[in-house]
Amino acid sequence: MTGKPLVPLIEYEMADEAVRAVYDDIMATRQVDWVNNFWKVLAHDPAVLKRTWETIKEVMAPGALDPLVKEMIYIAVSATNGCEYCTYSHTASARKLGMSEAQMMELLAVVGMANQTNRLANALRPPIDVQFEPRG
Repeated sequence: MTGKPLVPLIEYEMADEAVRAVYDDIMATRQVDWVNNFWKVLAHDPAVLKRTWETIKEVMAPGALDPLVKEMIYIAVSATNGCEYCTYSHTASARKLGMSEAQMMELLAVVGMANQTNRLANALRPPIDVQFEPRG
């Protein structure tokens, strides 16, 4: 983010025991020796920090979608929402998982097209085709 944070970063050395526990879990889970700044600003509310970390850890874990696909979805949503921090963060994660520049460019082309056609469909309000309705 280009501006200053609204609250100061809480570094590991300054964190209380509850925050350090989350920081330790972040580093262990990600197999890194640092905590990124997003978590350091959330640390002003240890309950929000813990809840957000536990939820993201669960949602981003391998499941029916592999981790790279999840990171690419995160990039798409972050780009659409204009979240510079999340776009950078999840692009770095996706690259670490093997995303190529070609995949990144194709992903952003799909994001751009989806945003355009979503706006057109929202404005024009075509009825849903019966063939698109769930069968059940």
